[in-house]
Amino acid sequence: MGDVQEDPQVRHTPYSTRCNKRRVKWHNEGHIHITVWKGRKTLKREVGENTQDGTSGSWFKITIPYGRKYDKAWLMNSIQSHCSVPFIPVDFHYVKNQARFFVQDVGTASALKDISYKICDDENRKISIFVNPSTVPYSVRYKLEPEEMEQLKLTMNKRYDVSQQALDLQSLRFDPDLVGHDIDIILNRRNCMAATLQIIEKNFPELLSLNLSNNKLYGLDGLSDIIEMAPTIKILNLSKNELNLVWELSKMKGLKLEELWLEGNPLCDTFPDQPTYISAIRDCFPKLLRLDGQELPPPVIIDADTPCLIKPCKESYKGSETLKSLVLRFLHQYYLIYDSGDRQGLLGAYHDEACFSLAISFNPEDPAPSSLCEYFKESRNMKKLKDLSQCVQLLKHTSCDIVCSLCVLPKTQHDLSSLVVDMWFQTEKMLCFSVNGVFKEVEGKFQGSVRAFTRTFIVTPASNSSLCIVNDELFVRDATLGETQSAFSNQEPTPTFSSMPTLSQEQQEMVHAFSTQSGMKLEWSQKCLQDNEWNYTRAGQVFTVLQKESKIPEEAFKQIT
Repeated sequence: MGDVQEDPQVRHTPYSTRCNKRRVKWHNEGHIHITVWKGRKTLKREVGENTQDGTSGSWFKITIPYGRKYDKAWLMNSIQSHCSVPFIPVDFHYVKNQARFFVQDVGTASALKDISYKICDDENRKISIFVNPSTVPYSVRYKLEPEEMEQLKLTMNKRYDVSQQALDLQSLRFDPDLVGHDIDIILNRRNCMAATLQIIEKNFPELLSLNLSNNKLYGLDGLSDIIEMAPTIKILNLSKNELNLVWELSKMKGLKLEELWLEGNPLCDTFPDQPTYISAIRDCFPKLLRLDGQELPPPVIIDADTPCLIKPCKESYKGSETLKSLVLRFLHQYYLIYDSGDRQGLLGAYHDEACFSLAISFNPEDPAPSSLCEYFKESRNMKKLKDLSQCVQLLKHTSCDIVCSLCVLPKTQHDLSSLVVDMWFQTEKMLCFSVNGVFKEVEGKFQGSVRAFTRTFIVTPASNSSLCIVNDELFVRDATLGETQSAFSNQEPTPTFSSMPTLSQEQQEMVHAFSTQSGMKLEWSQKCLQDNEWNYTRAGQVFTVLQKESKIPEEAFKQIT
């Protein structure tokens, strides 16, 4: 039995076929995965064969599957305290739901491999650690030279306001002092962000305000170290960047921000209203007092040890706007991630011991072919199963298994305007509600097919003022003719070729998406995109500004009936 574990990215592809000489065994208790390799090289031998210059092969990639759900400080402290060899992690970052870092010494890599499944989290779940030989990490390979670091420090010193303890790094890449020395600082690159934070830690230890606007930031992995390296920051400006999901902000959850600027990022347009937007941002930064320059109501601090929803009362189902807002925000965020193409982001929405069940009305013995065949292999419809023991096998337990099963279902786009929500049971510690609506498949053999669904959620309150799914039941069927015709009816009818003679398929899709998000008619959405050279983000920013200034005529918007 070899002691090298399989890479998690390979492991979690349940329907792929491979010809590796190995056999895989699952142990139900503790969900421990063991891979038996035939003729597998030892770690040191493999490293030696991959090393030509004596240095490149000595690096190792350390991966913790689902490491994103753990606090970074707790995770690294636990690993370092269990590891028999002291080490300094290099380039810690997240890849989807995995936590990842690098080490250079083979002895350290072997010691880390030895502690896989030796660390338990708060719920006594064992944490796996995968070790693989790696090339030199990006941040090391492209580490700034000493003279570049010195010039960057001089540039940042010029931008520091001592009286306000504020550092202005907006549009840093185009600073004349850096451009004049041919130094390209792109803060999306981890080596550049790491160098910037290193200078902040050493030279501005009392920093209160940091401006990172206009730096085209689309991810905040590199900025996650700000929690340890600049913990005093109270004001952070991330406006006019390219952040798409609130998920990115969760990487800085430990920062005790009082003021945050996000306007001009695509994520600002993903919320149905301002209260939902504020609530989502406050989930990450509970002590926030100002958002995008607007004063916020004082934060309500809830005891995380005793979370509750809302105490039931006679009129709670009719009059609880807070509960309604909570559920609608949950559904909006859930389906935003579900339809994004990467459903791994739903891992945090489910309780670790949650259950998921899928059922369809498709009869495989029907002579007429059904487009629901993609769902049949996961269906638990007892009327159609010949072997009832399969019902137990098809019931998905644990958040990891649930998300894996969701990832293999067809990619979709839900019509959020079609949703009908019914909250039918409520206590202080539990809420049950059902969701009905339609969606369409967006790729594959049945692309464009419209389905109807009913989904029943049982949720409990989470400590971050959100909801945690403990049970999820999904029923899918073919949509009726009426449902198909009315699906996505909040959009204008698809223009004919004559009405959009010069638009490509991609541009037409952009117009429809912009119309859905902005609420404007198709022709106005098209004009806004054309005026901004088909830059979707810039068009959204312009729309937001003009709408705030009431400069968009009423006839530009679709009539709501």
